[in-house]
Amino acid sequence: MDSLEKKIYKNGYKYIVGIDEAGRGPIAGPLVISAVIFKYNQKPFVYADSKKLSPKERDSLYNEILENALDYSIVVVENEKIDSLGVSSALKEGIYKAIEKLYIKPDYAILDFINIDLDFDSISIPKADEVSHTVAAASILSKITRDRIMEDYSKIYPNFSFDKHKGYPTKQHYQEIKMYGITPIHRKSYRLF
Repeated sequence: MDSLEKKIYKNGYKYIVGIDEAGRGPIAGPLVISAVIFKYNQKPFVYADSKKLSPKERDSLYNEILENALDYSIVVVENEKIDSLGVSSALKEGIYKAIEKLYIKPDYAILDFINIDLDFDSISIPKADEVSHTVAAASILSKITRDRIMEDYSKIYPNFSFDKHKGYPTKQHYQEIKMYGITPIHRKSYRLF
């Protein structure tokens, strides 16, 4: 899980940032983008992308990532911004903000299959969270953060099971929309019916 990082380090880079997001597909709630930098040659402790881990494993790793990261940032892009820019542009803006929020200036980025112009070297590969422990760590920070936001929204909007479907377009979610209408956190530019 660290062979990609090892190759990058061998080419003389020092600060590799892994970037990933959660929430591109839901019809409600925010998009969350995280950036993580580990110390040089950090021994991997994240071996799978966030979707393949149990909630308990993710929670445990979330704390371990925060303790071991040399630097990290988390950016929340609200549904209004997604509606006004479109999800791809909102994601790119979120990536730029996540990089800006870092105290350490990265010299190389690993991205999960998104093309973006950066002022330093980068690679964008499909399923990067399955081959890069740095991207897998960013994936966990994004997913946990977003899941917690959606769990909070389930208390604000008790007619919606945001704690269960997390805003994704499930059958249950569509039934809730039909019964109760849309909430302020729904993405109005998405197909909601």
